[in-house]
Amino acid sequence: MSSAQLYDTIGATYTVTRRTEPCIAARIWTALGDARTVLNVGAGTGSYEPPDRHVLAVEPSALMRSQRLPDAAPCLAGSAENLPFDDQSFDAAMAFSTVHHWPDPIAGLREMRRVARRVVVFTFDSSDPGQFWLTRDYLPEFADLHAGRPSLTELARAIGARMEPVLIPWDCADGFFEAYWRRPEAYLDENVRRGISVWARVGPDAEQSAVHSLRNDLASGRWAERDRELVDLDAAELGLRLLIA
Repeated sequence: MSSAQLYDTIGATYTVTRRTEPCIAARIWTALGDARTVLNVGAGTGSYEPPDRHVLAVEPSALMRSQRLPDAAPCLAGSAENLPFDDQSFDAAMAFSTVHHWPDPIAGLREMRRVARRVVVFTFDSSDPGQFWLTRDYLPEFADLHAGRPSLTELARAIGARMEPVLIPWDCADGFFEAYWRRPEAYLDENVRRGISVWARVGPDAEQSAVHSLRNDLASGRWAERDRELVDLDAAELGLRLLIA
C-alpha cells in the first residue's frame, strides 16, 4: 500500500491527536537556519511548517491535503521521489515523520537535496526496537515493517547529513508512535492508535494482541513494575533523529 493509499484510509481523524509539539518544532526551525523559502515534503496536514517563512507543501494523500487549515501553506499533490521543481529552487526542504512511508527513501532524500540548499528531516532509527517498551514487549511485528529498508546511517550518507538525537518530552503534544512512552494507557485508546500508521501497517491481529497484553499488564501493575524508571523522566531517548544536510 502506498503512503497516499494508507493515509487516505487511516487519516480521517489524524488531526485529533497529531498536533505540533513546540520543543520539536523549535529544533526543526532552528535547523532550517536562515532559510526564507521552505519546501515541506510529505507534508500531511501541515504540522511543523514554520509560520514565519514562505512554505510550499507536497503531499500525496488527498484526504490529508483536505485537512490542512485554510491559512496553511499551499499544497501540491506529489511524491518525494519526483519533485516537480528545478534544482536549488528552495533555501531548504523539510520532511517530518514521513520518510519511512516512501517507496524509495534514498531517491526521495536525493530529490530534496537537489531542489534545496539545506535539508532537514525528522525520522527515527529502527535498528534497535528493544529501546522502546512498546515494540520490545508488545509489538515484535514492528521490526518486520523495516526489514530490507535502508538504515538511518544509509539515509544520512545518501545526502551527506549529520544526525542529531531528539528527545521526546513526556507530555508530547504530537501523538506519533513513541509519544506516549510515559503515558501507556493512551495506547489503549483507539482514537490515539488511529493517528499512528504503525497500527494499520502491522494489521488488526497484532494490534489487538498488543492492546490486550498491555491492558492486562497495566491492570496487574506489571507494566509499572517493569518500567518504573520512566516515571521520573521528563524526556526520553527513543531513537528519534534529525538529519541535517
